[in-house]
Amino acid sequence: MTDNTNTPKQDAPGNADKPVDDWVTGDEAMTGAQASYLKTLSEEAQEPFDPDMTKADASKQIEALQEKTGRGR
Repeated sequence: MTDNTNTPKQDAPGNADKPVDDWVTGDEAMTGAQASYLKTLSEEAQEPFDPDMTKADASKQIEALQEKTGRGR
């Protein structure tokens, strides 16, 4: 039996743990899932929804609106 507890893949941080500003694709358009959730959060928080946000900006806005609405984390 091989011990795989210290393989590089297991030691690497997951995407959820990586800082948003370090995302390689952070400047791409937000995903459909981000847009859908952000639109819902924006409506609940009575904040404007910007459909042209990047993935990184959408992630930051989602976190801010989760805090404001009490959703999520």
